[in-house]
Amino acid sequence: MSVKRIGVLTSGGDAPGMNPCVRAVVRTALYHGLECYGIRRGWNGLISGDIVRLDEKSVSHIISRGGTILYTARSQEFMTEEGQRKAVSTCKFLGLDSIIAIGGDGTFRGAQALSKYGINVIGIPGTIDNDISCTNYCIGFDTAANTAIECIDKLRDTMQSHERCSVVEVMGRNAGYLAMYVGLAVGATAVLVPEEPIDFERDVIEKIRQARFNGFTHYMIVVAEGAGSAADIAAKIKDAIDLDPRVTVLGHIQRGGSPTGRDRVNATKMGYLAVELLLQGKTNRIVCTHDGNYTDVDISEGLAMKKGIQDMEVNVLAAMTGL
Repeated sequence: MSVKRIGVLTSGGDAPGMNPCVRAVVRTALYHGLECYGIRRGWNGLISGDIVRLDEKSVSHIISRGGTILYTARSQEFMTEEGQRKAVSTCKFLGLDSIIAIGGDGTFRGAQALSKYGINVIGIPGTIDNDISCTNYCIGFDTAANTAIECIDKLRDTMQSHERCSVVEVMGRNAGYLAMYVGLAVGATAVLVPEEPIDFERDVIEKIRQARFNGFTHYMIVVAEGAGSAADIAAKIKDAIDLDPRVTVLGHIQRGGSPTGRDRVNATKMGYLAVELLLQGKTNRIVCTHDGNYTDVDISEGLAMKKGIQDMEVNVLAAMTGL
């Protein structure tokens, strides 16, 4: 397999660390004498030919920037055979023999579809949800977690001053990894995630009561968006024990901000490995991490994997919340 001209794109929800990853792809490609092109606005950009040449100057000073300089979007057209054929035509017209796609499972399904037409593809996991089953870590998770932790720490100050209950909704789509991590980090009274069955009396009300028996007069409930609405949870608390919780939905602030050192380094290593895999003749792969090691897995195999909340996290949470 001969690799001469690589296209790189970011797709789906943006995640802090995408820019360092793009930078690593470009610099590694140039190091090996390859051309590298940025595809703007995800798969939509590949369909429409929204492409720009990338060099050392175009990726300088982006390692500390949040978001993605290539912009991102979700493409309904690319989900169709006609849209995919248009994207393939763009690749052939411009001589792009390889595509590196940074994003989540939807991004990888797009790459998988493109590979069926003979285009070399490598996926890199970039999502704050950390819900890609074939990898222990996704670019953006650490920054998003630290953003949420900082916000909740500040929120706790005012909740404590007024002796109030706070219900905070954390992003994560249908996954609770971010909420569980953040809940453990802030010492939440209770954490609700979609992966674990919820007994409201046991998992929320009784934990608030237990905290009160232990002398606390303020309570922090962290809810993954996939486990329910923070407003609904707050209303149920009020009905059950006549507390009047304050609701905070952190929302898209978790996607922004300068990436942490961990996200910058992981993104750089993953971007480097993606180019190296292409040079090794590999295609249709996802870059991933396992126990601190960087490796790769077939896209079909990776998408078929399942991922759950670790038992240890559930056990630690139970011990930390006193029940």
